[in-house]
Amino acid sequence: MTTLQQIENWFSAKKWSAFAFQKQTWQAYLDGKDGMLNAPTGSGKTYAVGLGILAEYLENRGSKEYEKGIQAIWITPIRALAKEIEHALSSACAELDIPWEVTKRTGDTTSAQRAKQKKNLPHILITTPESLQLLLASKGSVKQFESLKCIVNDEWHELLGTKRAVQMELAQSRLKRACPKLKIWGISATIGNMEEGIEVLLGEDFHHKNHELVVADIKKKIDLKTLIPKEVEKFPWAGHLGIRMLKQVVAVIKKSRTTLIFTNTRSQCEIWYQRLLEEEPDLAGQIAMHHGSIGKELREWVEDALHAEKLKGVVCTSSLDLGVDFRPVETIVHIGSPKGVARFLQRAGRSGHQPGATSKIYFVPTHSLEIIE
Repeated sequence: MTTLQQIENWFSAKKWSAFAFQKQTWQAYLDGKDGMLNAPTGSGKTYAVGLGILAEYLENRGSKEYEKGIQAIWITPIRALAKEIEHALSSACAELDIPWEVTKRTGDTTSAQRAKQKKNLPHILITTPESLQLLLASKGSVKQFESLKCIVNDEWHELLGTKRAVQMELAQSRLKRACPKLKIWGISATIGNMEEGIEVLLGEDFHHKNHELVVADIKKKIDLKTLIPKEVEKFPWAGHLGIRMLKQVVAVIKKSRTTLIFTNTRSQCEIWYQRLLEEEPDLAGQIAMHHGSIGKELREWVEDALHAEKLKGVVCTSSLDLGVDFRPVETIVHIGSPKGVARFLQRAGRSGHQPGATSKIYFVPTHSLEIIE
């Protein structure tokens, strides 16, 4: 039995069918290629690249080179996504009988955990660009990464064009010197300029290393509705937080199983959360709030409650908009301009987060110009 047959059998045992783009990614990874993957949200991008990494271990099972030391770094822009990836890859390792440790290192990681990780790096480390830079800044750190085989840049469109992309370019350039066979992969659901994206991702290696662009032939269905104010002529022309649309948003929350209400700022998030409770006191205990300034324990409680379908709604910021898989979420409400089509589509994908499902999103304008937008 070939390695890829083992992976496909694992898929079949879970009653899944591998997509063509997943098989293409596995083969490209085993062929030693760098690459960029573009596939719709909820279609299995993590398993496409992640199982390529695990398949390489299965092909080399018993080799000391693959048994000890860090094997892969998985870069994620947000903490909530790190938890999702850790769960997915840990489960796959356990079920495929791969004795690898998978752990995350983010701003939530305690100093004791950081010290332990620094002493003995896991086989797969899920982290952020900032945390990776801190690891590389310590004395003798690069030697710890000599066993590294791959760096995965998740949600690359979110990093591209920001200082975080520069951080990753610098980190990868440094690690390539210690790991000559290092593979670099990027993942995105919404990136449009793939050629430019992979050129930035690979840097100086773009022109002389073998790489592959993998594009999924899957169309994501999005059901978009704009909530129109009842009295358009009295709607403000600029500013405001969209509170005039409160009753219509409450109606959407009531008719949906679970709803994520996205706002653009933390202050707007907190105001909407309070006003929803004032407008509909019965929602007390059924809705929650999630943003980066909330403590780790409360954020994790909200995420777990979403998975368990214990919440009717969550008012949140970008802390929940990238790659996070909450199957019970049926509807998305977006308050105000998303500041970009890609971000809007990314947030829409938090609902219907599975192959073939339709994502439902309601746009809530905060002033008249946003209705036109």
